[in-house]
Amino acid sequence: MEEVKEVLDKMNITYEIISHEAVRTAKEAKKFIEKMDVIPTKTMFMQDKISKIFYLFVLHADKKLNLKVLNTIQFGKEEDLKEKMNLTFGTVSIFGLLNNKEHDIKVYIDNSLKKTDKITFHPNDNTRTILILVKDIIKFLEDLNYDYEFIYM
Repeated sequence: MEEVKEVLDKMNITYEIISHEAVRTAKEAKKFIEKMDVIPTKTMFMQDKISKIFYLFVLHADKKLNLKVLNTIQFGKEEDLKEKMNLTFGTVSIFGLLNNKEHDIKVYIDNSLKKTDKITFHPNDNTRTILILVKDIIKFLEDLNYDYEFIYM
């Protein structure tokens, strides 16, 4: 988490951190922010079964990713998550991209999040939640030289 704070501070990105008990799902994390003016998100580490390309999907915590539409996309394996982002299940976050030295993860963000102001992520630690502006997540991705795309999910 300290690395995430350092990077965001260097990028002059404003954020707020909430501490809480360890959570493994977006649903569990929602209870700590439900009275705040923020949209909870979930970040899903996925992999194409055929091409082995890795993806991060960021979507509203209440949405479900339709895997039938995605055809060959499946949840990534925990060992790949550890290798690519130095994370484990229950801590998947957009901030794990700081550990992806190969820059070989494609990032897709739910188009509905463009219309919101502030969203949430784990700072690579499931005992904390970061509240951050959508425009600042875009700045974070661009400063890391990550391509991203807003798509309808």
